[in-house]
Amino acid sequence: MPNPFFQFKHFTVYHDRCAMKVTTDACLFGAWVADNCQESLGNDQPSAVNHQRVLDIGTGTGLLSLMVAQKNSHLHIDAIEIDEQAAAQAAENVKASPYASAISVYHHDITAWEKGAYNIILSNPPFYEKEIPSSLQGKNIAHHGEGLRLETLFKIIKEKLTDTGTFYLLLPYKRRQDIEKLMQQTGLYIQKLAIVQPTVENAPFRLLLKGSKHPVNTHITSLSVYDAAKQYTPGFVSLLKEYYLYL
Repeated sequence: MPNPFFQFKHFTVYHDRCAMKVTTDACLFGAWVADNCQESLGNDQPSAVNHQRVLDIGTGTGLLSLMVAQKNSHLHIDAIEIDEQAAAQAAENVKASPYASAISVYHHDITAWEKGAYNIILSNPPFYEKEIPSSLQGKNIAHHGEGLRLETLFKIIKEKLTDTGTFYLLLPYKRRQDIEKLMQQTGLYIQKLAIVQPTVENAPFRLLLKGSKHPVNTHITSLSVYDAAKQYTPGFVSLLKEYYLYL
């Protein structure tokens, strides 16, 4: 029977009641976002950082919010989840963590969310809009975009992001052209793009994306989870060592 939780160094994420489980690529994304937030806010005055509002769209287990909060303690995060069971479990995960005061979990539909603009938006959205759906409705919402299509997500980000804000997305590499086209149509632009391979020998499978409302030159990097010997790469270890128990 699969383990109902994933133990990190500073918090535990239970995921047995969530359709979207803790995955390696989600952990990698969370660490990458946390690092980028820390880098972006590093030169700001504490008073300015304290007023930064973060929106986590489709929080699932609460994993991304917890990882960002660990490294950016002055931020306050609104974590939104449409699935009732997932929202309840995310709230429990947050309450049991050291970051409960930094994260508010809401069982809500993001398309009806009205709480003003956010400086930072992050999301690990549904991927598979054109593929065979699951027989389980919870998985369809979490994985197949039945509840939130990318086109809708980009419009929500455009609407809810401050003019100088940034957003972060974990997306499938195979939809890169569709994603770039949809973003362009919505008036969103890519600042950073990390192309992720499962191993150095495999084709890319994920995109870690940082964007804004303003056109910039895109900084593109690549990252592999495993090397040829099936060991974690130095880049992966550097990002996850503050979170994974055995790094």
